Amino acid sequence: MLISLPSIPTTLGVLMVVVVVALVAWALQLMEAANQRKEFSLMLAGCMVCSAAVGLATVMVLTLTGPDRLEARGLLSYSGSSGPEAGISLDSISLPWDGALDLHATR
Repeated sequence: MLISLPSIPTTLGVLMVVVVVALVAWALQLMEAANQRKEFSLMLAGCMVCSAAVGLATVMVLTLTGPDRLEARGLLSYSGSSGPEAGISLDSISLPWDGALDLHATR
Protein backbone atom coordinates (compact mmCIF):
# COMPACT_ATOMS: atom_id res chain seq x y z
CA MET A 1 0.00 0.00 0.00
CA LEU A 2 1.53 3.26 -1.15
CA ILE A 3 0.83 6.49 0.66
CA SER A 4 1.39 9.56 -1.45
CA LEU A 5 3.10 12.37 0.39
CA PRO A 6 2.04 15.96 -0.31
CA SER A 7 4.22 17.82 -2.75
CA ILE A 8 6.77 20.37 -1.57
CA PRO A 9 4.81 23.45 -2.78
CA THR A 10 1.69 22.19 -0.99
CA THR A 11 3.62 21.61 2.23
CA LEU A 12 5.30 24.99 1.91
CA GLY A 13 1.95 26.69 1.26
CA VAL A 14 0.34 25.10 4.33
CA LEU A 15 3.35 26.03 6.46
CA MET A 16 3.20 29.64 5.27
CA VAL A 17 -0.54 29.82 6.02
CA VAL A 18 0.17 28.60 9.56
CA VAL A 19 2.90 31.25 9.95
CA VAL A 20 0.56 34.00 8.67
CA VAL A 21 -2.19 32.94 11.09
CA ALA A 22 0.32 32.87 13.96
CA LEU A 23 1.56 36.36 13.06
CA VAL A 24 -1.99 37.74 12.96
CA ALA A 25 -2.76 36.14 16.34
CA TRP A 26 0.39 37.67 17.83
CA ALA A 27 -0.49 41.06 16.35
CA LEU A 28 -3.95 40.89 17.92
CA GLN A 29 -2.43 40.02 21.31
CA LEU A 30 -0.05 42.97 21.04
CA MET A 31 -2.88 45.34 20.14
CA GLU A 32 -5.06 44.07 22.98
CA ALA A 33 -2.21 44.58 25.45
CA ALA A 34 -1.66 48.06 24.01
CA ASN A 35 -5.31 48.91 24.53
CA GLN A 36 -5.26 47.68 28.14
CA ARG A 37 -2.00 49.42 29.07
CA LYS A 38 -2.63 52.53 26.93
CA GLU A 39 0.77 52.16 25.23
CA PHE A 40 1.22 53.44 21.72
CA SER A 41 4.42 51.46 21.13
CA LEU A 42 2.64 48.12 21.53
CA MET A 43 -0.07 49.23 19.12
CA LEU A 44 2.59 50.22 16.60
CA ALA A 45 4.33 46.86 17.05
CA GLY A 46 1.03 45.07 16.47
CA CYS A 47 0.44 47.02 13.28
CA MET A 48 3.94 46.22 12.06
CA VAL A 49 3.49 42.49 12.75
CA CYS A 50 0.12 42.54 10.98
CA SER A 51 1.60 44.28 7.94
CA ALA A 52 4.38 41.68 7.86
CA ALA A 53 1.72 38.95 7.82
CA VAL A 54 -0.08 40.66 4.93
CA GLY A 55 3.20 40.95 3.02
CA LEU A 56 4.02 37.30 3.59
CA ALA A 57 0.54 36.26 2.46
CA THR A 58 0.87 38.40 -0.69
CA VAL A 59 4.23 36.90 -1.58
CA MET A 60 2.85 33.42 -0.92
CA VAL A 61 -0.12 33.95 -3.24
CA LEU A 62 2.04 35.47 -5.98
CA THR A 63 4.60 32.68 -5.72
CA LEU A 64 2.24 29.73 -5.58
CA THR A 65 -0.22 30.93 -8.24
CA GLY A 66 2.08 32.62 -10.74
CA PRO A 67 1.54 31.89 -14.45
CA ASP A 68 4.88 30.11 -14.78
CA ARG A 69 4.03 27.72 -11.94
CA LEU A 70 0.53 27.10 -13.34
CA GLU A 71 1.96 26.44 -16.79
CA ALA A 72 4.57 24.06 -15.35
CA ARG A 73 1.85 22.10 -13.54
CA GLY A 74 -0.23 21.87 -16.71
CA LEU A 75 -3.09 24.01 -15.40
CA LEU A 76 -2.49 26.79 -17.90
CA SER A 77 -1.15 26.41 -21.42
CA TYR A 78 0.29 29.15 -23.56
CA SER A 79 1.87 26.86 -26.14
CA GLY A 80 -1.44 25.90 -27.76
CA SER A 81 -2.38 29.44 -28.73
CA SER A 82 -1.92 30.45 -32.35
CA GLY A 83 -1.64 34.18 -31.69
CA PRO A 84 1.46 36.15 -30.84
CA GLU A 85 2.87 35.97 -27.37
CA ALA A 86 1.37 38.53 -25.01
CA GLY A 87 3.52 41.41 -23.84
CA ILE A 88 4.84 44.78 -24.83
CA SER A 89 7.28 45.14 -27.65
CA LEU A 90 9.97 47.70 -26.97
CA ASP A 91 9.87 48.61 -30.67
CA SER A 92 6.45 50.21 -30.20
CA ILE A 93 7.64 52.62 -27.52
CA SER A 94 8.65 56.04 -28.77
CA LEU A 95 10.96 57.88 -26.41
CA PRO A 96 11.72 61.62 -26.71
CA TRP A 97 15.41 61.03 -27.29
CA ASP A 98 14.90 58.41 -30.04
CA GLY A 99 14.41 61.05 -32.76
CA ALA A 100 16.96 63.42 -34.16
CA LEU A 101 18.11 66.13 -31.80
CA ASP A 102 16.90 69.50 -33.04
CA LEU A 103 18.90 72.00 -31.00
CA HIS A 104 17.97 75.03 -33.11
CA ALA A 105 14.25 75.63 -32.97
CA THR A 106 12.82 77.32 -36.02
CA ARG A 107 9.95 79.78 -35.80
